Amino acid sequence: MVEKYTLHAITHNVWDNSLEPVLKIRSGDEVELESKEASNGQLNPASTASDITKLDFSKVNPLTGPIEIEDARPGDMIEIEYLDFKHEGWGWTAVIPGFGLLANDQGNVPNDLSGPALKIWKVKDSIAKTKFGDLDVEVPIRPFTGEVGTAPLYKGKWSTIPPRENGGNLDIKYLGVGAKVYLPVFVKGGLLSMGDTHLAQGDGEVCGTAIEAPMKVHVRVKLLRNVGLSKPLFKASNLKETTFKEYIAYPGISSNLWDATKEATKGIINILSNFMSPIEAYMLASVAMDLKISEVVDAPNWVVSAFFPLDIIADESARAKLRNYPVM
Repeated sequence: MVEKYTLHAITHNVWDNSLEPVLKIRSGDEVELESKEASNGQLNPASTASDITKLDFSKVNPLTGPIEIEDARPGDMIEIEYLDFKHEGWGWTAVIPGFGLLANDQGNVPNDLSGPALKIWKVKDSIAKTKFGDLDVEVPIRPFTGEVGTAPLYKGKWSTIPPRENGGNLDIKYLGVGAKVYLPVFVKGGLLSMGDTHLAQGDGEVCGTAIEAPMKVHVRVKLLRNVGLSKPLFKASNLKETTFKEYIAYPGISSNLWDATKEATKGIINILSNFMSPIEAYMLASVAMDLKISEVVDAPNWVVSAFFPLDIIADESARAKLRNYPVM
């Protein structure tokens, strides 16, 4: 018989295979769990940029769990199917000093991007809204878990910031309703945890944060026997829904993919800086800009393209200017 469980935000913020499970379930059971936002309650709808400097980083990126899956053992795989997300009407995006793609690397960007900086978003009718400069920005929400994983193979306490073979901080925006993610089991029971819920994010999450938000996540968990995969796998059916109608794009060209990624990102920031401060453009790019590898065969240079959707700019005159860029 399939059971349905509710799991409140009982959290940890390290990957550690010695953690005791807070819930035990069977294959096929469903769980609605509470996920805190990435600051672990240190930021709220009234927060300002000055609160970023007060963050206690020993508390950030909390995960709800671990959840033990009955009879799961090494060599098995766990399937997590996302059924629903419930937000609380707000979220935040920040530039945290020392964190993000362009931390300590200003290059051709006209002003300092080191932060701190903060945007608070309000959500109504599945649209997240806030101002960037004088522009009203409206981003359709597409909630997902930034972090989902099983207990790691190796003993010790491991940061929840980098992704690993157990999953972790994947930040794959396609892990929303309808998606399935498959995670390897390294220890008895699997010990599944998840969190870092996002209302929306661009592919790349370049400033280091998306629209971070507390949510309730409803999932179905299944155990797959003796699959033998040692890394995560996912299936998504919502790619069409995550695209927009109109984009402006900037290709970064370099013999190094990392440098090409930075060049593409800086290109979009420079364009958006005609309408807002560069650090605001950095945050907006993190939320809505998608990075795509365009080619890796034309040696010695590779191309990474940054796609920014014009649809999210509510002001038609500003959209028209972006549409006509570089002629302003």
